[in-house]
Amino acid sequence: MKKISRATAVIIATCLATLPSIAFAADEISGADTAWIMTSTALVLMMTLPGLALFYGGLVRVKNVLSIFMQCFAIAGVVSILWVLFVYSLAFGDGGSANAWIGGFGKAFFAGIGRDAPFGTLPESVFSMFQLTFAIITPALIVGGFAERMRFSAMLAFSIIWLIVVYAPITHWVWGGGWLQQMGLLDFAGGTVVHITAGVSALVAALVLGRRSGFPKTPMPPHNLTLTVAGAGMLWVGWFGFNGGSALAANSDAGMAIFVTHLSASAGATMWMLMEWLKFGKPSTLGIVTGMVAGLGTITPASGFVGPMGGIVIGLLAGFICFNATQIIKQKLHIDDSLDVFPVHGVGGMLGTFLAGIFVSSQLGVFSGAGLAEGMTMAKQVGVQITGILATGFWAGVITWLTLKMLDAVMGIRVTAEDESQGLDIAEHEERGYII
Repeated sequence: MKKISRATAVIIATCLATLPSIAFAADEISGADTAWIMTSTALVLMMTLPGLALFYGGLVRVKNVLSIFMQCFAIAGVVSILWVLFVYSLAFGDGGSANAWIGGFGKAFFAGIGRDAPFGTLPESVFSMFQLTFAIITPALIVGGFAERMRFSAMLAFSIIWLIVVYAPITHWVWGGGWLQQMGLLDFAGGTVVHITAGVSALVAALVLGRRSGFPKTPMPPHNLTLTVAGAGMLWVGWFGFNGGSALAANSDAGMAIFVTHLSASAGATMWMLMEWLKFGKPSTLGIVTGMVAGLGTITPASGFVGPMGGIVIGLLAGFICFNATQIIKQKLHIDDSLDVFPVHGVGGMLGTFLAGIFVSSQLGVFSGAGLAEGMTMAKQVGVQITGILATGFWAGVITWLTLKMLDAVMGIRVTAEDESQGLDIAEHEERGYII
């Protein structure tokens, strides 16, 4: 064998000495995980723009369609700016002695977060952008509770305050190292953070603003179900990023989350269709897409913890329970939650958060749950889940009521009867969605 020169050996040894640092960097930031979360970020943003905008826009009357689009786009813009300024820091920063309740301002203005700053296997910029899309869609969901009757300026002020005093602290409680996370609350992708907070807040907003003129005697059917169905399809696909991306990695958890998300949406749509068929004699397009959304919202907190059979059962229960909740809210209580935010998202979020504590157990065999944490019994886990439901619902409801009452006293929150009759497209924005 030919001997290598001493100089060559030194060069080889020097190169090998650099390998540990290269390997460490590769382990710290994963290209695969980063690519998947960037893709998920785009999918979740699509859920709001244009998914939710189209879904809600088709459900309102023709004179208010642009107001829905305007509200969704305005929320996306304002929330994005506030997120970087300080809301991300409140949600995911270190709050010091108050860490169980709220993050601090250590990351305000993205201080200390460089281009290559890691968050697990992701750049922190990617993690923050992914979480930003959740912060955008949550207040946008609330729009459905007061659609067609809130002033645009009041909506904007409410969304800003709500983001800071409701969304940021609850996000910290559940995902930022706060007290609910420390208790062991299972919320994989936002049953409490997104759906319970938005649903309860929408219900409170509907009660504070009062009913639309003519409700419930005057029929107020959707003006364009084609838009609604198009938006629903985008929500279904986008939810794969919503739930699958919440694994924060390109791994088996993400894969299973996507699978059970699809199964729950399918089961929810099927159950809602059957319920309408039995009750009214005919299934409707509006019903089947609403059932799909109910299935999606309900599986969200459990999506990383249950197996395929769990996903199907959760979806079926979502279709059944949320369908009946809409009948109670609208038909019996006559609460004008315009686009059924509470019975679909609020009730669905509560149901899914509760069921996550049951179907997580690997002892249920065919349901193939991920398994309870060490030392956690099913009864204890369900207790933690109920605590999370009550705490997030109570905080969102009380703070929403106080915020709306304060804004009403300062600036007024409801449009005039004349503007409501004319429609918010003209009254608030001087535009028409359609040429008549």
